[in-house]
Amino acid sequence: MDKKTPLALHWKILIALVLGVIAGYFSNNASIGGVPLVSVYEFGGQLFLNALKMLIVPLIASSIAIGVAGLGNTDSLGSMGFKTMLFYLLTTTTAILTGLIIVNLVQPGLSDGQPVGELLALTGNSEEIQAKLSGRGLGELPQILLRAVPPNILAAAAENQMLALIFFSALFGYFMSQIEHALADTLYRFTDGVFQTMLLITHWVMGFAPYGVFALVAAVVAKTGFDAAGPLITFSLVVLSALVIHVFISLPLFVRLVAGCSPAHLFKAVAPALLTAFSTSSSSATLPVTMNNLESRGGVPNKYTAFVLPLGATVNMNGTALYECMAAIFIAQAYGVDLSFTTQFLIVVIALVTSIGVAGVPSASLVAIAIILTAVGLPVEAIGVLLVFDRILDMSRTATNVFGDAACTVIVARLQGEELPILKVDDGGK
Repeated sequence: MDKKTPLALHWKILIALVLGVIAGYFSNNASIGGVPLVSVYEFGGQLFLNALKMLIVPLIASSIAIGVAGLGNTDSLGSMGFKTMLFYLLTTTTAILTGLIIVNLVQPGLSDGQPVGELLALTGNSEEIQAKLSGRGLGELPQILLRAVPPNILAAAAENQMLALIFFSALFGYFMSQIEHALADTLYRFTDGVFQTMLLITHWVMGFAPYGVFALVAAVVAKTGFDAAGPLITFSLVVLSALVIHVFISLPLFVRLVAGCSPAHLFKAVAPALLTAFSTSSSSATLPVTMNNLESRGGVPNKYTAFVLPLGATVNMNGTALYECMAAIFIAQAYGVDLSFTTQFLIVVIALVTSIGVAGVPSASLVAIAIILTAVGLPVEAIGVLLVFDRILDMSRTATNVFGDAACTVIVARLQGEELPILKVDDGGK
């Protein structure tokens, strides 16, 4: 008798979401042994959020160190390496700025001009949060740089000074690749072991995501009814709109103007990879499909796909960076907090840097969002409201990440002199 296939995590989360809505609706004034059910839900949700926050320091530090060390060790850091990193930087920055502009124009965190924090049952005093951010002008930039170079990295990590941790981890990774080979190999294996262990712990914690989602959703619905659905649906639609603009306008413009290739032909070539990315929410799991699609369906030589795509699955997260930026500003809007130009600039920079260190696994961007919120002084607990519709957004931003990798691979190949007749505009894709 065949064993039954375990239910996929995203289906479990979807079921938990529905059950959380039902449970919350009927638990408004209910209690167990004198303890309100809302308190039980809040405890369960906070426990899950604490587990996510627990992962931040070791996961980000090991991920960035390993990524940078890999770059330092590669023999391909010549012309192709420079062009690859340049276009990864350009496309990711374009994605972040697209999200930044749209979230500021639409302002999904406001309803009829009023913050939606109360509708979302967000805890925290907006005046206290604003006070933390007040006075941050251009004069704050030197302080930001000072915080990036802390006198004590252990203290900085304990205090969740993520900019400092990212800077130190990048330095550590680079100089790890510069020392004697025998020592570098030992240190690399240890750091990679830490990273792989943290990935396993992340997978384990995400195994509890259905319970966390159930508790968080039930708590919100129990306290607010269905009032919270409107702002979250609006935010989700705004994020999806920004992703669509990046995938169907920004990236195709890069492909057409820089590479001289047809975006339509590229979409056709990598369609199976995009569907795989959308269904698995993992750019790392999609990597073999993306490589095969570009080589067999797009005619891109292996020497480009074998270098650019694996690197992109690690450091080029267009959709993730866009979402991180929009989520942080949405939460600020929901609290009624005005973010200065400098603070928004800081969000852009951190979104760019943390997207490099985000593991290519489902919902890993939630950890990066926690880093941004901590860095700019917003309550990390607000991440809970993002979990409600995170799955569909996660699927969409992963597909965006994969198409961004494919676009950059084609651009680099063309800039290196490859003809790519299957993808070129004047060939008709035949």
